Amino acid sequence: QVQLVESGGGLVQAGGSLRLSCAASGRTFSGSTMAWFRQAPGNEREFVAAERWSGGSTYYAVSVQGRFTISRDNAKNTVFLQMNSLKPEDTAVYYCAARSGIATMEMLARVNAYGYWGQGTQVTVSS
Repeated sequence: QVQLVESGGGLVQAGGSLRLSCAASGRTFSGSTMAWFRQAPGNEREFVAAERWSGGSTYYAVSVQGRFTISRDNAKNTVFLQMNSLKPEDTAVYYCAARSGIATMEMLARVNAYGYWGQGTQVTVSS
């Protein structure tokens, strides 16, 4: 059974940093696309960042470009999201997502491209 478990969320002041982790079990995703999404209250789940395969190209939402970095540790089967210069508008539940295989460029920002999801971790940025 595949499981994705996020950790690292919390409360931080604007301008601060957090590092989210997503530990995968049940299979490896080194050859697959993994991503982070987020969902604020009343909003739809939105794309944050993706890495098409381990060590492959990375992509970011415009709103987080230059502030967030996605990376992986294959030995630990874990994907990370380093978040710097956090803003109150980054407040949301953050979800790790994975899929079997590599997403096309057209698909990688879409929720329905991913078949595996974590339970989410809350990130709250105070002003």
